[in-house]
Amino acid sequence: MTPRLASRIAVSALIRRVGGLGGYAMVLAKGDGEAGSILLMLAERGIPYGLLERALTASGDYGWRPAGPQNVEGSEHFNPYIERRRASDPDLWVVELDVAGVERFAAEMIATG
Repeated sequence: MTPRLASRIAVSALIRRVGGLGGYAMVLAKGDGEAGSILLMLAERGIPYGLLERALTASGDYGWRPAGPQNVEGSEHFNPYIERRRASDPDLWVVELDVAGVERFAAEMIATG
């Protein structure tokens, strides 16, 4: 089992990665710096595309998996899910990543963990 990267460091790395791709990132809700779960809202040109969550994989490592509503566009579909998650887990980080080619970016995130 690989040690878990502290949440604040993982979020910071994601923000730098998206910035390096010419995108924009913003922390919508700050969670626990060490062990908080991370939920990513992926968007392109301000239009939310989907949610990814950092989760433990079968191999014992951490990776990204789809979460919440799927195959929808618009924050009105995602906000209720995010609000429910934050209500049940106040340590949850919520980070919006707005990057060109968001579908490709999401596929890379899921494939590479």
